[in-house]
Amino acid sequence: MTGPPPILAVGAAAIDEWYAVSNLPEPDGGAFASEVTTAFGGVGANVSVALDRLGREVGLVTRVGDDEYGRRAREYLADTGVDAAHVSVADDASTRSLILSDPAGERAIVTAGESFRNLRLDEADREALAATEAVFVTGYAPDAVSRAVLDVAASAADPPALVFDLSGSVEELVGRGTEPETIHRFLHAADLFVADNVAAAAYFGGAEAARERVAAAQRAQDGDRSALTGDGWPRAVLTHGAEGMTVVAGGAVTEFDAFDVEVVDATGAGDSFVAGLIDRWVAGRGAGSGSGDSGAGSSDEGDDAGSSDEGDDADSSDDGVAAGVRFAAAVAAINCTSRFAQPGVPSREEAEAFLAERGR
Repeated sequence: MTGPPPILAVGAAAIDEWYAVSNLPEPDGGAFASEVTTAFGGVGANVSVALDRLGREVGLVTRVGDDEYGRRAREYLADTGVDAAHVSVADDASTRSLILSDPAGERAIVTAGESFRNLRLDEADREALAATEAVFVTGYAPDAVSRAVLDVAASAADPPALVFDLSGSVEELVGRGTEPETIHRFLHAADLFVADNVAAAAYFGGAEAARERVAAAQRAQDGDRSALTGDGWPRAVLTHGAEGMTVVAGGAVTEFDAFDVEVVDATGAGDSFVAGLIDRWVAGRGAGSGSGDSGAGSSDEGDDAGSSDEGDDADSSDDGVAAGVRFAAAVAAINCTSRFAQPGVPSREEAEAFLAERGR
């Protein structure tokens, strides 16, 4: 490969310390862990590994510590097809997470370590980001990094498509993640903006306010900024866990249901969902790529009221929106049926079989 992969993800590669607990403790409460184990995680790594599992060429921009956690993270990454050319190693403690998961699959996460928080983009990182087709950025990225990604995209002769994922409360991000002012810039600059329930409530003031703000931001755009062409861009998805998701495309709002599965562990479900959206909506459709290579075939069905056989070449249509979100929801649903963030991520064939079994 002479240049960067067509997709670059900016986010943490971390070791998850996973506790299977009897219950998620209330304040001053307790719980019993029947099992303690470790697994590979981090938002950037989760999205990258999921895209790799779906057959996409993807690289990760991150920073790990020169310690046991960092060595293990690099070893896990080396066992995947994710390009690690932009993974730097530093002296500070590696980012890692403590995950409490109850029998119903609900979880609580505590993150420690300074390695990813201290990430800064060097010249090689900036050149790669400017030359790739699509860039994913998590809201947990340091604000200086998120601002740099925006600046690189704005100045690139052939700008990459931007995907931004806002997770967690605004207060949680202050001092270590993307700041509200930069989030606002992404809202008006990203081709795809994703936010979960917690983030929507914290940043927008609730689900209804989020829908209105996102739709207004889309309608205000001049239509020439997006590297992706056709109706229904830019796009945003507000996720509601098992309650489904809200898609705002070109200012129009549509609700979708989630798939009903037996949840074993919801860790990483949101990251695999975003990877599915990138795969179906963004990959191969960046600046200068025309309609792109879907890599997913052209037989995904639309929604219940839509027409069939809509592929990526028709992805700007309402049916293309539906097919994309259904595929991403399938990837996330399958991932929830296995423990940990990454082992349950399906291949493309497994996701398509899941949809076919449900008449999609």
